[in-house]
Amino acid sequence: MRKVRFQPQDTVEPFRIDEVAAPVPGPGQLLVNTEVVGVSLGLVRMLRGGTVPATGPGGEMVGRVAALGAGVEGFRVGDRVGGVVFEDVYAQSVLATPAMVTAVPPQVTAAEALALVRGGLVALSALRAGRFEQGESVLVTAAASGAGHLAVQLAKTLGAGRVVAAVRSADKADFVRGCGADEVVIYSQDSWGDPVDLVLDGVGGDLVQRGVDALSPHGRLVAFSAGGGTVDAGSLLGGLKSVIGFSIGLISRRQPELIEQRRAELWDLHAAGRLRPAHEALPLDQIAKAVELIESRGNLGRVLLHTT
Repeated sequence: MRKVRFQPQDTVEPFRIDEVAAPVPGPGQLLVNTEVVGVSLGLVRMLRGGTVPATGPGGEMVGRVAALGAGVEGFRVGDRVGGVVFEDVYAQSVLATPAMVTAVPPQVTAAEALALVRGGLVALSALRAGRFEQGESVLVTAAASGAGHLAVQLAKTLGAGRVVAAVRSADKADFVRGCGADEVVIYSQDSWGDPVDLVLDGVGGDLVQRGVDALSPHGRLVAFSAGGGTVDAGSLLGGLKSVIGFSIGLISRRQPELIEQRRAELWDLHAAGRLRPAHEALPLDQIAKAVELIESRGNLGRVLLHTT
């Protein structure tokens, strides 16, 4: 099989495609032949910091079960699945833990499934964490990202009275309007317009405080980025505002039944034509181009690699 070898210290050839033997599933593992794998900001941050694990980074994938390890129940060879694996995801075959994957409906393309399996789950769960109600106004940062563009769509289709998409540059405005945004703001603008009831922040850093400042009284900000950031407590007190931390990984481990309910909701919304994942796809050997696309913030929707 083909897999990516990461060499972040090699400035000439940081990525190399190797031909290696497929892994063998151990007890409690699935072997999955991948169709697509995702490229995310998390991978870019690993590469910047030179912290790519020796086993190869994990991430999201969609593919078909090729073999079952001892003790695995609920799956069969040939099942189409999507989810997260913990290492060596950038390969044609990967080892997966059954609890971290889910069945993919046959009518959903691999690219759409990859966008929904993680990005859609983050977007929907962040809305729920923010106690979103119909008629409320919602602002989404990183609105053109894999999770952000789905958060814009979900907010609109679930009944938001006004959806504001916040993006880095004006060249993404048409894209996020096509996702359902009523208004588009650029991060650098002095004002982000009228206050909103809920902010979903997928960027972190200085934008966390900008998001809090954009809230109306009793407003909530859900922070789902790994980008960190600080908030002035005084800016919360006067407006009775709140900041809610969110981790899809923690929810997946503690409330797997809730995750399955939300995945089912996402599949239903997609089947009804109310959720349209956008993606930019490249072949596996163009991983360098995919990373550059993420690093430059040039992507519109999810970035993924075809492995077949």
